[in-house]
Amino acid sequence: MNLSNLQPAEGSTHNDFRRGRGHASGNGKTAGKGHKGQKARSGAPRPGFEGGQMPLFRRLPKRGFTNINARHIVGVNVGALQERFEDGAVITEEAIILSGLVKNPQDGVKLLGGGELTKKFTVSNLLASEGAKNKIEAAGGTVEVQ
Repeated sequence: MNLSNLQPAEGSTHNDFRRGRGHASGNGKTAGKGHKGQKARSGAPRPGFEGGQMPLFRRLPKRGFTNINARHIVGVNVGALQERFEDGAVITEEAIILSGLVKNPQDGVKLLGGGELTKKFTVSNLLASEGAKNKIEAAGGTVEVQ
């Protein structure tokens, strides 16, 4: 380490400079806006303005809407649990994530009734369909639904 290697910490410096403070500042006269033209003036157009041409976002058709209250729940079939877990395992959302069945559950995980089940599982704090509950209980397991 010597003086020629010193640098400020990552993210601690800003590239802000005072514009229009004379030639000596390196950003005097046009203040970084170049010469003439619409973008050199005050009141330059808003983002997305295409010079009076019909903007792209107005040319494209609009269909439907996005429900901001929608829940995105990932479904997992009980047949997949049969392959990943041992007999007598306790299955929670964390266990399913650690097993690699689900990577990023946004609003939760729900067990579905697809596939065959012969192992006995204890399912806790998970959503489960009626078919999944019936299959787990028929195999001798228990389900504690949220």
